[in-house]
Amino acid sequence: MRQYKLIGLTGQTGAGKSTVAKAFAACGAAVINADEIVAQLYVKGSPCVRTIGACFGKQVLTDSGEINRRALAQAAFASPENTQLLGNIVHPFVTAVLFERLRGRSGVVIYDAPQLFEAGADVICDGVIAVTADESSRLQRIMARDGITEARARERMSAQRSEAFFRENADYIIENNGDEAALRHKAALLYLTIATEVR
Repeated sequence: MRQYKLIGLTGQTGAGKSTVAKAFAACGAAVINADEIVAQLYVKGSPCVRTIGACFGKQVLTDSGEINRRALAQAAFASPENTQLLGNIVHPFVTAVLFERLRGRSGVVIYDAPQLFEAGADVICDGVIAVTADESSRLQRIMARDGITEARARERMSAQRSEAFFRENADYIIENNGDEAALRHKAALLYLTIATEVR
């Protein structure tokens, strides 16, 4: 019988999910980051990279055969179909690594995954937290974080699920329409609730 409680952490891009993950880590939770797993999968010559190149073309690879992240993002967010295609390629690889990292874990484990629902990983979680925020706040954060235009930022926002979807499908909602201190406080309170349920 496993000794950990796996909690999925997801939400809208630019909502503050990374800050929430750091707050949980500060409280003592183990955090497994899906984006970090993807970065490890995106090594030259890996099965994941070869499949992406075959499906999206050489334009998403550098001359040395590594992933060109900007080119891949542009291609993947160009249409819902492309977004789904990339997910269908990458998600199985990520989930396999997740299970490897869960071996021997105990206590609260946070799975920080922006594509949690798209990957179907919500079904293996004991609960799901979604972080939401006003559209205008998210837009500004994405532009500042990624150094992209408003049009590109809106493109990424539109490629994601709606706030209504997250509210309907998550077990816990953290709204981030205040400052970072308020967000961290909300996360800490929620961690205490979840940790108490584990004991």
